[in-house]
Amino acid sequence: MSQSFQRIGSKSNAQVGKDFELLAQAFFDQQGLSLVRDFKIPVGVNLFKKDHAFDLGCTEKQVLVECKSHKWTSGDNVPSAKLTVWNEAMYYFLASPKSYRKIMFVLRDFSEKRSETLAEYYLRTYAHLVPEGVEFWEYDSLKSTAVQVGI
Repeated sequence: MSQSFQRIGSKSNAQVGKDFELLAQAFFDQQGLSLVRDFKIPVGVNLFKKDHAFDLGCTEKQVLVECKSHKWTSGDNVPSAKLTVWNEAMYYFLASPKSYRKIMFVLRDFSEKRSETLAEYYLRTYAHLVPEGVEFWEYDSLKSTAVQVGI
């Protein structure tokens, strides 16, 4: 049975996400930033806090990272449902301690039709939901490099 929302050539979308987290972890390690996976920290917008697991993080360096390996749809359309997950990540960054550096680490996926990457599209259309100070980094899987992109 065909799974229309499964990444072509992958075992599962969950595995794609885990593999991307490992790439991100290796990238930051090469930058001298050692991060642990499934990093839990109390978050909340009022006095009540609850642990939330970020994809990567470090208490000592006070860094939080969310990793997203989403792509444009096969028809080169906006993956709207996936971008709601990006919005959720922005909310968790907003609810996390202000002292932490916050990084959204995403797969670089360029749309010929739109002449922009998915991260550029997100920042252009959802900038009003991005908390101050959140860094966006695009990982180029062909070059194994990442660059910071901004609004």
